[in-house]
Order: sequence, then C-alpha cells, then structure tokens
Amino acid sequence: MDLGSAARATGAEWIGQPHHEALRPRQRPVVPSEDAFYEPPEGYEHARPGTVLRSRDVELAFLGLVPQKFRATQLLYRTTDFQGDPQASVTTVLIPTERDPERPLPVMSYQCAIDAVASRCFPSYAMRRGAKAIGAFAQFEFLLVAAALAEGWAVSVPDHEGSTGMWGAPYEPGYHILDGIRAAINHPTFRLSADSPVGLWGYSGGGLASAWAAEVHAAYAPELNVVGAVLGSPVGDLGHTFRRLNGSIYSGLPALVVAALTHIYPDLDRIISEHATPDGKALLERIQKMTTAQAMITCAGRDMADMVDRPLEEILLSPEVQHVFDSIKLGTAAPSVPVLIVQAVHDRIISVDDIDDLAHTYVRGGAHVTYHRDLFSEHLLLHPMSAPMTLRWLRDRFAGKPLRENIKRTKWPTLLNPSTYRGMVTLGKITVKVMTGRRVERQPLSRFDR
Repeated sequence: MDLGSAARATGAEWIGQPHHEALRPRQRPVVPSEDAFYEPPEGYEHARPGTVLRSRDVELAFLGLVPQKFRATQLLYRTTDFQGDPQASVTTVLIPTERDPERPLPVMSYQCAIDAVASRCFPSYAMRRGAKAIGAFAQFEFLLVAAALAEGWAVSVPDHEGSTGMWGAPYEPGYHILDGIRAAINHPTFRLSADSPVGLWGYSGGGLASAWAAEVHAAYAPELNVVGAVLGSPVGDLGHTFRRLNGSIYSGLPALVVAALTHIYPDLDRIISEHATPDGKALLERIQKMTTAQAMITCAGRDMADMVDRPLEEILLSPEVQHVFDSIKLGTAAPSVPVLIVQAVHDRIISVDDIDDLAHTYVRGGAHVTYHRDLFSEHLLLHPMSAPMTLRWLRDRFAGKPLRENIKRTKWPTLLNPSTYRGMVTLGKITVKVMTGRRVERQPLSRFDR
C-alpha cells in the first residue's frame, strides 16, 4: 500500500469543524483511556492524515506537580496505524513566546521513551498538571522538551504509540509523528508555515519511534520539510533486544513489548495463549496497566523461559515469532533526511552491534549518517550528556548549514568534551527553572557546544 498517495488522496468527504476547549485552570487530567477528548468524532476516517479533529489548552507540570508557564495546546488528529487503517492520536504542542517574524518557525518533534502500554505513560497525560504517572519516563524527559523550547523552536510531543499503547509496532510510530507535525502546521493559531524546517529527536524507545519517522517520511509525508533526525540509541533490532534483556534487571522492557504486540499480531497472541503458564499470562496482563518503571521493578530478573510450557528458544524460533521479529526491525528504508545516531559503546540495554548494523544499513541505502559512537557513557547517562551536541546539530540543520562527510567511528567521549559541560550549565539552569516553576526564556544550549 502506498500510504503517501492515500494520505494525499483522501479527505474531501469529512467536513467536520474541530472544536477547541479553552484552558480550565487546575483541572485534574483524566487518563487517556477514560478521557473523551481522545475519542475521534464520527466520520474522522475520511479526513486527511494530519487533520486536527479537536484541540484544547492544558496546563503542564514537572512530575505532574510543579506548574509551568509554557503555552501548551493538545491536538487530536487523524493518523494511520501500521496496517494503513485510520486512527486518531494526540500531540502536545508548545510554542515559544519569542519568534522571528521574518523566518518560518522551526518545529522539533520530540519523541518520549513511552515504553509502556498503559495510557498514563503517554506524554499527553504524564506531562500535565495533576497527572498521576509515577514511573513514566515522559515526566523526566520534560526537561529536554523545555530545553528545545528554550532554543526558540515550536515543539510537538506526540503520543507516538497511538491511542492503545502499541509499544514496538512497526511503521505506526512514524505515521503518528509525521501526522502530529502536519496537525501542528495545520492549526491556525500556531502560525506555523508549510516551509517550517522540521527536526526529529528521541532516545531509546523515542529513538526507535524517531527512526520509523525518518524511514517512512519520503513515502508518507514528503511535503514536510524534515531537515534532520536525531536517533538516540534507537534499539534497531527488538528481537535481539528481547534476547539480550530477558532475565536481566531490564526484563520488564521486552515483557512490555510482548504484551503490546499480542494485540496486533494474532499469531503471537495465539502462541502466548497456547504456551504461556497461568502465572505468565497473569503477569503480561498486569504489566499492561503499569508505568514503565513499575513494570521494570516488577519484572526485574524474570526469565520468560519460566513462563512458558516449552523451551523458550523453540518458541522464539517458531515462524510466527520470527515473523514478528522481522516485521518490527528497523532498516526497511534508508532515511531521505540526514540522521545523527548517538549510541554508547558500553550500553547494557541496547547493543552497540545492533546500532552499528543499522548505521551500515542506512549508509548502504544512501542515507547521510553522522554516527556518534560514545566510548565512555552508558545508556541512561548518554541522553542528557549528548543534549548540547544534539541541539547544536539540529540548529545547524535548521540554519541550512552544510553537512560534513559521513562519520562512522568511535568518537571522543562526551564526558571528556569541555563543550558538553558548558552546555550542561545551561541545561542545569533550565532544569532549575522547570523544577521551581519559573518561566523558561530563550536560552539555547547549542551555542555552548563548539
């Protein structure tokens, strides 16, 4: 199916008008699974992907507790699931107070590491004031969203897992991300331009989602002026990651993926139904209601071999499971936009070998790849430590600066780069403002990373 052609051809039949809900101060948010805002209006499936179906102004808060002074608007928009069928999703859009009226405002889509099925982990809920989402990664990544806003960019933070939390699904995150950008550009009060340069950024599960967006961009949303994508530790091969993490302290992550994928792969659901033990089935059911951190704590050290009635490797090698692993692996298409891949060599969660393979695949396909292969950092540390470098790279893409030749080597570690710490000083100032609820003014980190 040519989803790009379908996206451009449909839409004439839907004539509904998007309703906007004004800000309701101190309103306690409802989890998306119970919030009527997330329900698309009748006939929405006839709208073009990226059409705004409903909007509302919301209050944001760090950890759900410290109210922020950002302007935030949420958009319900028409998008597409991994099979090409209509779906609706939500993005949270932040617009800077200062902007250059002579130039199109850059748009940065930031993909949180949702890594869960439970809707309380969706950034559209977790970042709101009053949200009860302890253990949702989006609440901590809020600091990097603030850093992007401080660069003077509009920021779109999509629920890239869709309305049902399809963690690990192929293609679909890319459609949700790109349609979220379309929706932001289509929303008239933002005054964004079709010419606005667009950047993508995500790490770990967010890096995986960003990679899908980079891969499907040319076919699905070629009209968007995407100028660069930062793929931080983008998983690469979820099948390998399953084997790597199963039985470790991180085993909750592959368990969450399995729990999500049973909803979209009937054969996988049948395998689980036939061969999972009662305790295994109960665990997979329970973790679908947990935040990411809760699932990781609950499943730490759990081996899925103890939750099935046949040897686990036999099940993993079955045609049904191999089909799933093949389907969810990145590398189906080389991105048509420049990409910066950031990966720690000694990452205990994501194998550097998988990311090496992904970088080679992209380069062989003709993509322009800059690969920062960090020698000292590990998974969790590299994300904030690489933020100054990432933001500078994106700023250069927004400014249209020429790219260097492809880089594929182990580089000088961010921990030993003085410019990292100059940028971290500014990130620290932004963090203090977020944690104290003060206004985040324009204060680019990228200018310090020289």
